[in-house]
Amino acid sequence: MSTGIANPKTEPSTHGISTNAINTNKVLKNTYSLLSMTLLFSAIIAGTSMALNLPHPGLLLTLVGYFGLLFLTTKFRNSAMGLLCVFALTGFMGYTLGPILNAYLSLANGGQIVMTAMAGTGAVFIGLSGYALVSKKDFSFLGSFLFAGIIVGFLAGLAAIFLEMPGLSLVVSAMFVLLMSGLILYETSNIIHGGETNYIMATVTLFVAIFNLFTSLLHLLGFMSGDE
Repeated sequence: MSTGIANPKTEPSTHGISTNAINTNKVLKNTYSLLSMTLLFSAIIAGTSMALNLPHPGLLLTLVGYFGLLFLTTKFRNSAMGLLCVFALTGFMGYTLGPILNAYLSLANGGQIVMTAMAGTGAVFIGLSGYALVSKKDFSFLGSFLFAGIIVGFLAGLAAIFLEMPGLSLVVSAMFVLLMSGLILYETSNIIHGGETNYIMATVTLFVAIFNLFTSLLHLLGFMSGDE
């Protein structure tokens, strides 16, 4: 006979599930809000760098600046200082992008190359993020592959620069288009499934993926147009 009283040991509780869903939605909302702001800020800095025709800081300063600011962002990711570090990092990346864009815009077909790369980057990001959000598939299995691939691609990119191997540089750009696409899927899935609970780090990961995807497409499109 039923007593009409639910047994707390046998009745499934939805409290934990609801809490997890609320936390996930909060991380998603904060991540995309901060990502939008950092993209805008980086674009403004890039535009300023272009207008002032500032020189590129060079490979060494770029690497030191990037990894130094990334370290600080990671260190302060749980405090308000982390937000300042995010804008410092993305602003610095915007500054390095300015001279690159000026170089492409100086080409005969430069404007079209830049706009195509920008449109392609936006389409890939929106498409892959949307797919991960709607399908809710778990792409955590990509983690190890992406980590290894990015390390290999980074080292190959350095080799292409120091050994002056344009063919290898193109291969690296193609690799990074695929790797950054995978990273967008991975990180979006990571947020959805609770693997990433810090919106600052999620923003940095997605921003870096978008930045590298854009610059890699620029390189490939420039080569295919015959302007490089």
